[in-house]
Amino acid sequence: MKKADVLEWLKEGNVTIPAVLLTQYKEMGLNEQELALLLHVFYFSEKGNEFPTPAELAARMTISAFECTDLLRGLIQRGFISIIDGYSTDGIRYEKYTLEPLWEKLFDQFILQRKREKEHHDHHQEVDVYSSFESEFGRPLSPFECETLAMWMDDDHHDPVIIKAALREAVISGKLNFRYIDRILFEWKKNGIKTIEQAKSYGRKFRQHQAHLKEARKETRVSANPVPFYNWLEQ
Repeated sequence: MKKADVLEWLKEGNVTIPAVLLTQYKEMGLNEQELALLLHVFYFSEKGNEFPTPAELAARMTISAFECTDLLRGLIQRGFISIIDGYSTDGIRYEKYTLEPLWEKLFDQFILQRKREKEHHDHHQEVDVYSSFESEFGRPLSPFECETLAMWMDDDHHDPVIIKAALREAVISGKLNFRYIDRILFEWKKNGIKTIEQAKSYGRKFRQHQAHLKEARKETRVSANPVPFYNWLEQ
């Protein structure tokens, strides 16, 4: 290959499109021909031709100019592309294609996809919370316990990860019951505990405090008023 050929190839440049267009065009109701057509319209626009003819577009594809016209009409009717007025530097009006409707639809689709992914993730976490409780309790949860779990998530807005952390804290403390776990969640919320790292740190401090109280209790055992054993329910 000659140097001149390489330079000519480089002059063609690159066309940058959102990757989400390639992953979501099917969900948006576009087929491969329509996607290719939109990409060619975008390419022509990048090269300075904002209103390519169906013949110019079809020459880049495996369809006829007539089929290209039908595809363009359908894309316009479905709101993926539109024709607007443009004005040259000397004030002459002309028509051009705009892909703004496509980008708007693509953005909406992206937000919808993220919402679906979050809902799927949240559902998976909720199912995992129920499974974790049943595993630790060694039995299916009662209707009342299931309702309590749902209230923690829906009404109190505790993150499922934090609820599982409170469950582990109850297991470590040897007090596996819903009242104890509810008290842990209450204390954590009151003290601004929102992440698993904060919960672990708070739990370590809590157990250290327990250990100190146990020592104090031993030292004052002969006293008429011993130091009471500290636990979450006595907060």
